[in-house]
Amino acid sequence: MASARPRRGVYPGSFDPLTVAHVAIAEAAISQLGLDRLDFALSRSAFDKEHLDDSLEQRRAALRRYADHRGTAARPGTRPGDPGAGVTGLGRVEVVVVDARLIAEVARGYDAVVMGADKWYQLHELRFYDHDPRARDRALASLPRVAVAPRDGWTVPEQHRLHLPAEFGEVSATAVRQGRHEWRAGHASD
Repeated sequence: MASARPRRGVYPGSFDPLTVAHVAIAEAAISQLGLDRLDFALSRSAFDKEHLDDSLEQRRAALRRYADHRGTAARPGTRPGDPGAGVTGLGRVEVVVVDARLIAEVARGYDAVVMGADKWYQLHELRFYDHDPRARDRALASLPRVAVAPRDGWTVPEQHRLHLPAEFGEVSATAVRQGRHEWRAGHASD
């Protein structure tokens, strides 16, 4: 009997820098959506991200360290090296660099797309579609299953909600760049 096709998700973002919330969102998406693989997608030229502090290569390297670290990290209540301690059985994480800029383009061919609540609202802004409501509606209709992480100050449609501990709702990469270094993912700067 042939096995089912692996379920793949994509998590587009700038990840400048990778935060503890990005990691929690990725892990929640893999678990809650039953993904076999989640690709962190870095766009070579992201919309509204002219301020990026780290180069594309630095951000890709930080994501790669996280992906590599997942296989050796201990599950809660275990230590690295304990039988069954690694988290790799929960789905693989990869890093891809894309030329696409719109999330609908990045998500083409995936089973799910993952984003934060702020990005969910940006998806609906006409400025990204040359102020054409039909283009926006076509892009939204083309999306695979959508999973949205809650964020303080934003409402998430229940049918798209990823369930995360509330503590991650206030975490932002902007705040890390402004000095909240405790929110930087530990393996991002190893």
